[in-house]
Amino acid sequence: MIRKAFLYGLIFALPLFLASCGDDDLKKADAVASSKKVNVARDRTLGVDIIYSDSARVKAQGYAPVLDKVTPANAAIYQEMPKGVKIDFYNENGQIDGNLVCDYAIRKDQELKTEFRKNVVVKSAKGDTFTSEELIWDEQKKIFYSNQRVFVKGVDGNVGNGINFKAPQDFSTYEMETGSGELNMKEGVAP
Repeated sequence: MIRKAFLYGLIFALPLFLASCGDDDLKKADAVASSKKVNVARDRTLGVDIIYSDSARVKAQGYAPVLDKVTPANAAIYQEMPKGVKIDFYNENGQIDGNLVCDYAIRKDQELKTEFRKNVVVKSAKGDTFTSEELIWDEQKKIFYSNQRVFVKGVDGNVGNGINFKAPQDFSTYEMETGSGELNMKEGVAP
């Protein structure tokens, strides 16, 4: 009989206990949530063609399936390409002589830098292929760089990789640190 009375008391008291705890917790959670709110405007454009020119000459043309222009209330504007981007580079004759593809990109307007991330592949005019998880293009310095490991496969069969990569935006030359790789040397050729 005592057990039955205790069980009935517990059944009736438990909802009252839970209800009294829930109000204060919800008020605290709402206060925390409202203090963390950030106002962000996001404008989405689908199927974007981007043309980069310098001195009235087209140097590159890019395509992004999705381009989000993000305007935070208290921060710098940036453009995000969450579905990646494909860029063709043009030579002085207006012909495509290289390209870049990646799965994600973000351009920071104030910094004039574009970060290419996830499966980044660049094919240079010479035919060399560069792959990495991240390459950053500095528009002011006109260079690509990365602190991530970059792999290089040359048209001559040479392969290498290293960190602290840096190259001019045409990838005509490059430098990196802590490199390793395989070089194919021709026999009988003296300097």
